[in-house]
Amino acid sequence: MTRILKIQIYKPGKREPETKITIPLSSLHISEKLLPSKVKTSLDTEGINLQELSGLFAKEGPKGTLIEIENATEKLEIIVE
Repeated sequence: MTRILKIQIYKPGKREPETKITIPLSSLHISEKLLPSKVKTSLDTEGINLQELSGLFAKEGPKGTLIEIENATEKLEIIVE
């Protein structure tokens, strides 16, 4: 089964994500070129580099919620399934 990375961005007080991105881990190395600019900005703001994450998942890496960041303007979740 293909493992996937999910990036979800929520607006404050909302239960459903405003933006959902699902990336197969096998294509994580090219994903930065495919992401919408809003998602890139959110990741950059929090200092998250997807290229660095691809090395982490070269072998069987962690599973579940990797990080959840919440500030006044949004909540960002990165999850591996």
